[in-house]
Amino acid sequence: MASRTISKDIITLRGSAAIVSEFFGYAANSILYNRGLYPEESFSKVKKYGLPMLLTQDEGVKSFISGITSQLSEWLETGKLQRIVLVIMSKATSEVLERWNFNIVTDAEVVETGVIKEKSDKEIMREIQAIMRQIASCVSYLPCLDEACVFDVLAYTDKDTTVPIAWVESDAKLINNPQMVKLHSFDTKIHKVDTIVSYKNDEWEEED
Repeated sequence: MASRTISKDIITLRGSAAIVSEFFGYAANSILYNRGLYPEESFSKVKKYGLPMLLTQDEGVKSFISGITSQLSEWLETGKLQRIVLVIMSKATSEVLERWNFNIVTDAEVVETGVIKEKSDKEIMREIQAIMRQIASCVSYLPCLDEACVFDVLAYTDKDTTVPIAWVESDAKLINNPQMVKLHSFDTKIHKVDTIVSYKNDEWEEED
């Protein structure tokens, strides 16, 4: 008699934290590439999420992003991380030009009890694919960055969070009267990530 095996896609707190932190690493690389912060030739192509993705080969940037994703994973496992923001600034003036906001909502029950959730890996991948495609097409909805730029990463955590020495207190690096574009979100059933990019509104300033 024919039989079949039924499997379930189990999501644990640690597994969800790994998915979200890895997502941020790839998203950050894609933003840096597509916004032209580093030379095109300093990136190499890999396949991830069923898409061609670009990763920096600059050792300094690789180390910086790796350190961030490692710390994010730890905070995500304890439910302490509320938001991660990649900020793009003018190299000459430090004026903030763009803020890529990744807002995170964590299922408190999972953190408290360790209960597992179920969601298809393929469904999560499709949701992440949609965000990555929007990042890759950002030149169609964001103004050109026509000056040398640098970036920084801000983490918004609960007040009782232990912060490593490498992380320092910072201002919010906000943009006055920004334009905003809401991108797709993804949800592991434990962590929900909403993505919004805000950018300097030059047209508003000219009219003003």
